[in-house]
Amino acid sequence: MSQQTTVAISQDFLEAFANIPKEKQRKVMDFVTKFRYDPRASGINYEKIQKARNPRYRSVRINGDYRGIVLAPEQGEVYVLLWVDKHDAAYQWAERHECQIHPETGTLQIFETLNDGTNEQEASVPAVEKPEPLFALKDREYRRLGVPDEMLARVKAVYSEEALEDLESSLPSEAFEGLYLLAAGATYEEVIRDVVLAAEEEVDTGDFAAALQRDQSKRTFHVVEDDYELQEMLEAPLEKWRVFLHPSQRQLVERHWNGPVRVLGGAGTGKTVVAMHRARWLARNVASEPRQRILFTTFTRNLAVDIRENLRKICSGEELEQIEVTNIDQWVGQFLKRRDYPHQIVYEGQQAYDECWETALQMTPAELSFSDSFYREEWKDIILPQQVLDKAGYFKATRTGRGVPLTRKQRALIWPVFEEMRIQLHQRGRRTIEDATLDAMDLLAREDTLPPYRSLVVDEAQDMGLEVMNLFRHLVPEEKDDLFIVGDAHQRIYRRRSSLSQCGINIRGRRSRKLRINYRTTEETRRFATAILEGVEVDNLDEGVDSIKGYRSLLHGEVPEVRCFDSQHEEAQWIAVLVKKVREEADGDERELCLVARTNRQIDNYEATLGREGVETRRIKRDQADNRELPGIRLATMHRVKGLEFKYLVIAGANKGQIPLRKAVESSEDPLEKERTEIQERALFHVAATRAIRKLWVTCYGEPSPFLS
Repeated sequence: MSQQTTVAISQDFLEAFANIPKEKQRKVMDFVTKFRYDPRASGINYEKIQKARNPRYRSVRINGDYRGIVLAPEQGEVYVLLWVDKHDAAYQWAERHECQIHPETGTLQIFETLNDGTNEQEASVPAVEKPEPLFALKDREYRRLGVPDEMLARVKAVYSEEALEDLESSLPSEAFEGLYLLAAGATYEEVIRDVVLAAEEEVDTGDFAAALQRDQSKRTFHVVEDDYELQEMLEAPLEKWRVFLHPSQRQLVERHWNGPVRVLGGAGTGKTVVAMHRARWLARNVASEPRQRILFTTFTRNLAVDIRENLRKICSGEELEQIEVTNIDQWVGQFLKRRDYPHQIVYEGQQAYDECWETALQMTPAELSFSDSFYREEWKDIILPQQVLDKAGYFKATRTGRGVPLTRKQRALIWPVFEEMRIQLHQRGRRTIEDATLDAMDLLAREDTLPPYRSLVVDEAQDMGLEVMNLFRHLVPEEKDDLFIVGDAHQRIYRRRSSLSQCGINIRGRRSRKLRINYRTTEETRRFATAILEGVEVDNLDEGVDSIKGYRSLLHGEVPEVRCFDSQHEEAQWIAVLVKKVREEADGDERELCLVARTNRQIDNYEATLGREGVETRRIKRDQADNRELPGIRLATMHRVKGLEFKYLVIAGANKGQIPLRKAVESSEDPLEKERTEIQERALFHVAATRAIRKLWVTCYGEPSPFLS
């Protein structure tokens, strides 16, 4: 194939390929490989399609039954594989679908057309009964959204969101998404900026090579560069995120930024995918010197394990060498160890930590009636984050968010408890992770060297504390492409939180973006999961409030199903029957089903009871990626399943006392603390529900969780 020849594959082609029987796919793969090498080879027989919507469509023979539909050039050297199917079905597709360059956006589009040009919906509604149209836009505004002229009449006659959804399969993807987000409450300006990227130059509707280079086209068309990439695409066609980034994602990934970037977005909007592609882009385009590296960090160890595994799928070996992936606590521990740190880091709940508290709590003043939990919460929420080291510092500390007010005298009376806690830790050679993080930052400030990384990508930023965000600002120099931070406070499942501006991370102007389209779950599951957080106000990782307005899913399916049983045994029996049903729907692959529960103790019980029912299970471990090659339905806690996704998901044991976890909520006497814990439990339930791709079940026995009401 000459250097001037370009072969692109549409997303529609990959989806059609995925639906072909496995035994027939090899023939298609062989043809596509040959076609990519030379689309003008003598063995490729092009046939005109008499009733094709586009005169440039050609049919190509793959075998006796199957035909491919190709957009062949009248001039130039651009070939596009559009569709593959059995002979008659392929020809019918070519008769119904148009592929052309939109004159306003410059995007190469595929959309379904009406043969007679009439609007069936409009004709079916008597004039006297027609309600107000869903949109009140001018023709040029519709065109800026990517609506083809052939579809204008149909779109202008839409009167409801349901009617708009009926047009989804007919409209170009960017046009439907833009209209759908407008219907959800997003502003026209937000949609134009974040979803529909109009061409800045004058559009040549005959220049297909230029159209394929535009971000909007790249979401549905991919120019294949080599045979290895082609083989990967065809062998894993459903992993489209590896190739087809949405334009709203691509414009975040593939560009130079003048400073820190914050990316918000609800569950399933692809924040982690964006972060991974950003790390790869930085390795290719920014970290040019051999010793420059990219740090990709997240909050928990298991998420770091999963991210490292997924980066292997999209990065070359050289790129992986430049990207260091670790959770932040692990990074702090390794950094300090290399500098002969004299202390051992301890965490809440460890025996050494609790022993220090037992001694410190002996200093509680008799004249105050605060519970032990009050002192632990004050330590965790005030003393550690603000690095309070003495009584004077405690007098100055802000206690925003604490439900029990304290006078200056009361602070003086209770300070000895925290002073003793620090003494006990010091005598045992221990440091909390919060103090150790601040120690690492101090060491960085004192070292006479440049920060160790060129750029930093932060995932799950909503769970990072003040000390961590301050450390991030010290890890990379303040320059272009320094910090790329993604998160969603609706998914905050740990107690840490921070404000970017308080930590010297200033997000200005267009360096704050929001992803609004959920690509993982169905709209029905999204609504179920979002309802769990109804009435909960969350921050935007800074000083503002983040809203879920304008957050939608483009996928549709069954409404999540809630099942209540009299006993856990009945629940387990029902789940065992469900596994057999999923095997039938998923071609015998129970690995596509995950059972999620709130605690490890619950997981132990389900592992035993399902085993007695003859169901093979496989537990997803904390420090290990899930090996999908191994058989069995998956078992995971709500914390461990974060960052993963499954076609089928069961949230089991959603009982009162488990969701929310009674032990967590009742551990405090502070009313604000109880409220925060309940919000955290709601977020955890929300996160678990959004791991489901096709279908979600929620089961309980006895009294159900109050969240299910």
